[in-house]
Amino acid sequence: MKKIILSLAAVFAFSFANAQESTTDGGFAKGDVFVSGSFGFSSEKTGDLKSNGFEFSPAVGFFLTENIALGGRLGIMSEKNENGSAETKMNGFGVEAFGRYYMTPASKFSVFGELAVGIGSFKTEVGPAETKSKTFGVNAGIGVNYFLSSNWAIEAGWAGLGYNTDDNGGNGADKTNTFGLNVDLSSINFGLIYKF
Repeated sequence: MKKIILSLAAVFAFSFANAQESTTDGGFAKGDVFVSGSFGFSSEKTGDLKSNGFEFSPAVGFFLTENIALGGRLGIMSEKNENGSAETKMNGFGVEAFGRYYMTPASKFSVFGELAVGIGSFKTEVGPAETKSKTFGVNAGIGVNYFLSSNWAIEAGWAGLGYNTDDNGGNGADKTNTFGLNVDLSSINFGLIYKF
């Protein structure tokens, strides 16, 4: 009789543990794939000065292990400024490879550190004059994911430390090199994640 009761208790405990594992509200595991993205739009008008712009940044990542994810990100931006008859247009495109280390990958609330390396190309038009420039950057930051369901999460990222260079159109122009640590939290970006 003891064996039957112990066997039933073991089966009940295993079933309860298995049910708890399958009803999780999110988190990441080895082999998971996620897509994310952020989108921003701005419009401003002061007298004759008008400014419109947008940014779109889709990304995809793959978990090599429970804690490590590798991925890629695109960046597309456009901005137009008008001041009476004067007009300035800026368009940019960039690609970035990133690696992330998740401290709490299997929980609903995940914290990660990210290192990203990227290149970009920008075009600025001021009236009939046009300048094309190329950029390169290495940036490190931290972020958090919060799972709203088993597949959907919101993400906040902060690029805190970085080195970036801009060739300012080449042709003998001096490069602009920037190295900085941003601790005022002004560069927090938000996005949405879908996990497969």
